[in-house]
Amino acid sequence: MIIENSNHQDIEEIFRLYRLATDFQKTKNIVLWPEFERSLIETEIDKKRQWKIVINNEIACIWAVAFSDPQIWGEKNAAPAVYIHRIATSPEFRGQNLVAEIVDWAKKYASENHKRFIRMDTVGENTPLINYYKKCGFDFLGLTKLQNTDELPGHYHNAEVSLFEIDLSGTN
Repeated sequence: MIIENSNHQDIEEIFRLYRLATDFQKTKNIVLWPEFERSLIETEIDKKRQWKIVINNEIACIWAVAFSDPQIWGEKNAAPAVYIHRIATSPEFRGQNLVAEIVDWAKKYASENHKRFIRMDTVGENTPLINYYKKCGFDFLGLTKLQNTDELPGHYHNAEVSLFEIDLSGTN
């Protein structure tokens, strides 16, 4: 398994994984991801914020990171954090605990970038996903109603989000 930045040659596969993730969301009766703008993904790649796990020369999983997320995290955004967004796993690699691999990677990444927290959110109250993220080491901080979603993708509009956090203070 290799964790590395995505590149422009990965864009079609990234969008394929997003479509597959949305198809999976439909089967779970949860809030669906919108179709993301290509320019968003290109910018994340250019800024080295789009990541992938490669297993046997195949992209198994993708995600994006940010160092700021004020519209979701509000006042807590002032604390030094890495925000993980849009984890999408190829169906062939589901069940291999790849989020736990991302968490291990994120702990090192956060430390290298002098961040105290690893944070994630998911739209709605998806109990199985909440329990899975807790199993991966996140504290579930509860549900919050977003106030200003103008600059967020459509699935955040008029939504409550589940917030997750790992506090790295006092850990190695």
